[in-house]
Amino acid sequence: MNNSSSSSSHNQTSETDQKSMANKRYLPLLLLNYAFLFIGSLSSSLLSKYYFNHKGSSRWVSTWVQSAGFPLLIIPILFPYYVFKSTQRKPFTRFTPKILVLSIFIGFMLGLNNLLFSWGNSYLPVSTSSLLLSSQLVFNLILSVIIVKQKITFMNLNCVILLTLSSVLLSLESSNDKPHGLTRAKYFVGFFSTIGAGLLFALYLPVTEMVYKKVYCYAMVMEMQLVMEVAATVLATVGMAFHGGFTEMKREAGELFDKGERVYWVTVVSNIVSWQLCFMGTAGMVFLTCSLTGGICMTALLMMNVVGGVVVYGDEFGGVKAVSTVMCGWGFCSYVYGMYIKRKMINHLDPDSNFTDIRPVTTLDDNHRNNSSNSIEMTQTIASSSPPNHVGV
Repeated sequence: MNNSSSSSSHNQTSETDQKSMANKRYLPLLLLNYAFLFIGSLSSSLLSKYYFNHKGSSRWVSTWVQSAGFPLLIIPILFPYYVFKSTQRKPFTRFTPKILVLSIFIGFMLGLNNLLFSWGNSYLPVSTSSLLLSSQLVFNLILSVIIVKQKITFMNLNCVILLTLSSVLLSLESSNDKPHGLTRAKYFVGFFSTIGAGLLFALYLPVTEMVYKKVYCYAMVMEMQLVMEVAATVLATVGMAFHGGFTEMKREAGELFDKGERVYWVTVVSNIVSWQLCFMGTAGMVFLTCSLTGGICMTALLMMNVVGGVVVYGDEFGGVKAVSTVMCGWGFCSYVYGMYIKRKMINHLDPDSNFTDIRPVTTLDDNHRNNSSNSIEMTQTIASSSPPNHVGV
């Protein structure tokens, strides 16, 4: 019995170490998830705009494709255990009813965010909507402080201010950036829908970080992501049912889409895959770092979306957008440099430290927590019994 308990504790500790930079798998896993985020963010933004540019008109279809790729999550969930035999953890182990309910709730919130994003993207140029979404960072910082007790430092505050100012500059030029034939009212619907999507996504990130504190391995993150996206897909499917459902997709493919039916379905499938990569990368970044770092990395990728919108679709790129993009890059680089300096200082003071810029690495070992608590109490007792004039370092 003791051997079994010890083995279980060892497995849990090993899985939890995936959050630690000391783990040899940490950096490859982090880079892989950022690659997913990079490819998914850029391609999904451009493909969504391509859909609307060529007479695609259903915002519910655009919402549905953002989460309909959840079957792809079967690969990271089932393959390591059943195919590659690279892990001893059976899928959905320790997936409690509480985690299930939380995942479903977050999934519905994600579905609403997807709908708002689709409304905004259907009206606004890619470059404008991408830069507007950077406003989510200020909400992200505030909500991270409230929900997960994120500390405000100069580097993250400076980054948030710069990225927010870039959005303000963009909004000042918004009236000159309307696509032809779009009314002022519809333009502002898209404008505020995009702001709303940014606010909801800013809430989504710290909430998922809070839930991930109960998760002890990356595989479990993918399992939660599967449940979230199933919930978001259900919400989008219900919306589609009230607006013609998949019959509307067939009519749109055969009659409305000006590039032909085959290109239409290729666009839809490509959208599904790209959005799945984007959300997988986001989930992994939040799990391995923190919600604020994940949000900042996503905002940095918006610069690539701006360039992509200009190169692919010929979006206008005036002086204000140029300044906004430079400020966006400046803010991200200052944050990364601040993280580098912090890590270097901590490693200098303690070479054996496992700095991850997120939170102390926790395990599920109750005895370890109790021992740590007892150590703290003993330290406080000794301190309180010290002479009044004693000064500690």
